[in-house]
Amino acid sequence: MTKKEFIELYATKGDISKKEAEKYINLFLDSVEESLVKGEDVLFVGWGKWEVVDRAPRDVRNPQTQELMKIEGKKTVKFKVGKLLADKVK
Repeated sequence: MTKKEFIELYATKGDISKKEAEKYINLFLDSVEESLVKGEDVLFVGWGKWEVVDRAPRDVRNPQTQELMKIEGKKTVKFKVGKLLADKVK
């Protein structure tokens, strides 16, 4: 599902205009992004958790040339699904 499709679904289910739906979705996404940039976790109990994690530097091998390469460590966002959502998806 694309963001555009999600906005249409949200507008239909919420009985609001697409413009309002887009506004609320953007506010939600901006809030999640702002928290993650600050290093804070975003937790919705039973649904899931976004968190910033550090990925360690590592050595990898190019499958075409077999050349050994180093990848620097970095911060990335990880999502862990909550139990209630995981049970519904089963």
